[in-house]
Amino acid sequence: MINQKAIGYITANYASRASSTLLKSRPLASLPIIGRYRLIDFPLSNMCNAGIRTVGLVMPGNFRSIIDHIGSGRDWMLDRKKGGMFLLPGNAYGTSKRGMRFLLRDIISNRMLFLRSEQPHVVMCASNIIFNLDLDAIIDAHETSGAGITMIYHCAERPQHDVSSLEIGEGGRVTAIKTGCDFGDNKFLDCFIIERNVLIDIIDHYASADYLDLFEAIAGDFARIDVCSYEFKGLSIGVFDENTYYQRSMELLDPDRADQLFMAERPIRTKAHDYPPAKYVAGSYACNSLISAGCMIRGTVRSSILSRGVVVESGASVANSIIMQSCVIKSGARVEHAIIDKNNVVAQNTELRGTPESILVIGKVAGEAQ
Repeated sequence: MINQKAIGYITANYASRASSTLLKSRPLASLPIIGRYRLIDFPLSNMCNAGIRTVGLVMPGNFRSIIDHIGSGRDWMLDRKKGGMFLLPGNAYGTSKRGMRFLLRDIISNRMLFLRSEQPHVVMCASNIIFNLDLDAIIDAHETSGAGITMIYHCAERPQHDVSSLEIGEGGRVTAIKTGCDFGDNKFLDCFIIERNVLIDIIDHYASADYLDLFEAIAGDFARIDVCSYEFKGLSIGVFDENTYYQRSMELLDPDRADQLFMAERPIRTKAHDYPPAKYVAGSYACNSLISAGCMIRGTVRSSILSRGVVVESGASVANSIIMQSCVIKSGARVEHAIIDKNNVVAQNTELRGTPESILVIGKVAGEAQ
């Protein structure tokens, strides 16, 4: 099924405001999550599941890990002769503006993507708030509303200063956007649908304000453009720094929460890897954990997330931790409340321990894997 109504546009060239050893050699969009996925998988999968077969991806400067992961876009049905995946140049604007995901300068630079499209709508999405939604239904609701823009929001489960919230008036029309949100506010999910002609009009009229975020530029014209809202009632997970990355990942050990993100009718797709199933050797013990293919478990794993190819040797213990690809936890080592990035070897009888309030983070060791 090919969606004839919309094309996609995903931004991946923005950074977290908080510095992190996890982001020294990769952009936020390619951060591994839940063992086998990366953040970029979720917006790509949402678009793939809606039949969108033309997607522009705005690239960061340190794009190597994204290219390695998405390749030609085959795993999301984007390796096509007509349409497909377009890797777009992005401007480096770093962490200077909180909540800036849709830099007008990027949109203007890549205007040919929109001018050459035949579809009437554009689905625009960032990549560090992940969710699984039915874009088909939202596009239909957008068409029915007659609005120029439909912004997708979620009732905030907790206060968050790194997101934006919507002020919604009569008829679900958005009247303003503010920085940050409190419990119960209308949290903007950095995902919206815009009429292609409206977007081209914005490109033409706001070129002199290209240093602003799209919604900063049009803030005074919400009524004229007719900005509508759509409430998403499923699970949304925002990753903004090391703490939110760890906390939201650990919450997904709860099957009820994980089931809201991973569902058979709308699968989350990722790069295919040829790894054998995880192996649990006699005498090993694992509970309440997500353990990926290719892992070898000889020791103990509790309440943890292990990416593919991790080895936990006999007598080693991993608890309340995230262990990324190709790490080795040597015999007698103990890892607790930690994030261990790729290719690390935790030496025999070593203890690496953080606390629930202060997670220990060990950076990636240089290697082929990104």
